[in-house]
Amino acid sequence: MLCLTALQARYTAFSPSDTEEFSSASRSVKPGLIAAGIVSAWTWAATLLQSSAVAYKYGISGPWWYGAGATIQVLLFAQLAAKLKLNASYAHTWLEIVAARWGTVAHAIFLFFGLSTNVIVSSMLILGGSATVTDLTGMSTIAAMFLIPLGVAIYVVAGGMRATLLCDYTHTTVLFVIILTFVFTVYATSPKVGSISKMHELLTSAAAVTPVEGNAGGSYLTMRSKNGLIFGVINIVGNFATVFNDQAYWQRAIASRPASCVKAYLLGGIAWFAIPFAFATTLGLAAVALRGDPAMRVLLPADVSAGLPAPAAAAALLGKAGAAIMLVLLFLAVTSATSAELIAVSSILTYDVYKKYINPTATEQQILRVSHSMVAAYAVFMSLAGLVFFYIGVSMGWLYTFMGVFLGSAVVPIALCVTWHKANKMGCVVGAVAGFFAGIAAWLATTAGLNNRVINVVTSGGDYEMLAGNLASIGTGGVIALVWSICDPADFNFDITRAINKPHHGDLARSFSTGIQSPRGSSEKQKNQEVTEAEAHVVEHETRSETPQYSDNNSHKDLDPVQLHNAFKFAAWSSIILLFIMIIAIPLPLFFAQTIYGVRGLEAWVVIGIIWVFCSFIAVVLYPLWESREALVMVGRGLLKDIFGGGAGKYTVCGLKKEKV
Repeated sequence: MLCLTALQARYTAFSPSDTEEFSSASRSVKPGLIAAGIVSAWTWAATLLQSSAVAYKYGISGPWWYGAGATIQVLLFAQLAAKLKLNASYAHTWLEIVAARWGTVAHAIFLFFGLSTNVIVSSMLILGGSATVTDLTGMSTIAAMFLIPLGVAIYVVAGGMRATLLCDYTHTTVLFVIILTFVFTVYATSPKVGSISKMHELLTSAAAVTPVEGNAGGSYLTMRSKNGLIFGVINIVGNFATVFNDQAYWQRAIASRPASCVKAYLLGGIAWFAIPFAFATTLGLAAVALRGDPAMRVLLPADVSAGLPAPAAAAALLGKAGAAIMLVLLFLAVTSATSAELIAVSSILTYDVYKKYINPTATEQQILRVSHSMVAAYAVFMSLAGLVFFYIGVSMGWLYTFMGVFLGSAVVPIALCVTWHKANKMGCVVGAVAGFFAGIAAWLATTAGLNNRVINVVTSGGDYEMLAGNLASIGTGGVIALVWSICDPADFNFDITRAINKPHHGDLARSFSTGIQSPRGSSEKQKNQEVTEAEAHVVEHETRSETPQYSDNNSHKDLDPVQLHNAFKFAAWSSIILLFIMIIAIPLPLFFAQTIYGVRGLEAWVVIGIIWVFCSFIAVVLYPLWESREALVMVGRGLLKDIFGGGAGKYTVCGLKKEKV
């Protein structure tokens, strides 16, 4: 990653020493790379581990409910991405929009939800990653918790948002290759399984010995799974919180080109579904099928909650090679998602804490210095948070189902803030706070009621306990915000949020036609003073991220309200149709049919997953290469000039800036 950053700095116009480039990749990233970034950032340790755990517990319904229940949020987020570009195209964080629209008190309340989301997600990453590393290698769990974020923080500090996206792309590429390796090993070459018919036979035998409670016929080969459906509801609610509240997803919308952000989110969401669906249908079911095999370790309930069925199955299938591949896969997933969290928290702490409350007139260099410091500080904090949860006995699986209880109440108010001019400030703030307490109260009351008033980590992590808390949190917050806004509608003018960080007429950024906030912007006096010849060199250096592509990106045509509104309508219809298909049209008829699939049914299930993986590979691995072909050629030419031309390959602006100055 450090080498890629060095190549970018030398052979392209994008310099990570610019704050816009560091925090938002100059808002110029093409849809394929954004889609790859979404896939990678949404592929947590839980994506691989928890999806396999629910497949191990509930059978084939688990992978579907995990994949579909966490895909629809990204698809629906496409609507927010379109509205973000329409209503606050120059914002650095979603919290800046809250502050501009609803003031300091609301900003502080939603700042709590935003940072809490990042802390919980980061803790899940650290817990899942360290548990797997320890299980496969014997390494100290505590050491893993501190070492995993360390390397990530180094390349994020060096390269910023673009380095994170490039890292996401490389990780996504390897991720798909490894998933396909496991799929073909289990269903084609392994002497222990080796075919779909053998998998069907082993799963049928396993259900005869240990039937699945709540499943039709106790079978692993049915979508009729009561507990699987309950998990699906919890998964849907909880993941709304971790997408809509998480700056990491807003950051990718901010970094994308306005005209293509909707395309990126729809593409990324559909492509991501293949990962948990195919991976869990492979290793999660393999862990069930290999029970009793001498190479397969016995999994206790605590092991399943920690997400260990997949690593255990990989080691049983391929020995040390399987363990090593699984280790690489988990390391890539954890580091990629960790980099997204680091840059997200850095942006919040820099722009919504430091610049808003501590130093409103901060200069470019001060902002960049604080951004770097916050990445390093949060890497340490992330490790400490994971350590706390580890010692109190909270697992990744527990945190995963708890997310919606703690965070769900803010989902609807945040969405209304960005999209609806009638959203009432008081209603949304009261809804978020009341929903938070309602979710906690419902969760604890249900835990006490179902467990003879015993409340601890074990009893509070049950399906019904978490379901009650999740529904109460998001339902209370959403109903209060919506009803209050309907009864007492506001009439907000989004021109206020469109003015966030917008360059003024005298801004130096305007003089260069970049359309972004002046990199030198520290005071109005500085912004409006004329650029002297002595300053020209400094300005040229500091605005090195300007390119013709970026100017095109921020042109009036690309920020045309009519086009952006059309993009929002397209996102709304597309995401709602896909939601209906994935949550209602496909799974519910299969659930009520109570069908137990034969060999042909399992074969169709597995083949669909394999086809989906290949289509996703084309969308987020090959397509980004095609759309970035010109940039890749430019870097290649620069390398050749450096090698054969005596160091003449360094990027220059060819007099463009001099002419503009």
